[in-house]
Amino acid sequence: MIKAADMLIARRADTRARADFATWKMLAKLNGTSSLPAEAQNFLAGYKTLLEKMAEPEASEATIHLIFRSYYGEMGGAGTPPDVKAHMNGQGQVADNVTAFKRPAPKPPKAAAGPPAKPRLPVALIFICLVIVYAGVRYFWR
Repeated sequence: MIKAADMLIARRADTRARADFATWKMLAKLNGTSSLPAEAQNFLAGYKTLLEKMAEPEASEATIHLIFRSYYGEMGGAGTPPDVKAHMNGQGQVADNVTAFKRPAPKPPKAAAGPPAKPRLPVALIFICLVIVYAGVRYFWR
């Protein structure tokens, strides 16, 4: 019987495994594998050997499952890790864990039919008022 705590650990391990694998794979594409820890380099080497034997999605899932089992044990999971269903997108494929950022829709211009805005005082008028106040204060202080 699977305990709720083990299932929680399994979900966390699966999420971490998918995120780490995506990060490691991106670093491998950018030729940055030398900066990865030895464990990550071993998993990527196993992934490359699996790519020679099977298609890319299956090799990715197999490698993620290996990472998941490793993480499950590290996080304190007991026994064999339970199966965690991969998140499916609407087309029946496993969803990527990468979110595509979209530019927000442009804001429509303000309509001219709205209430008129308050007219702003011109800067010159404000400056003249300040000069008058200054001159008045200097005059009355003498």
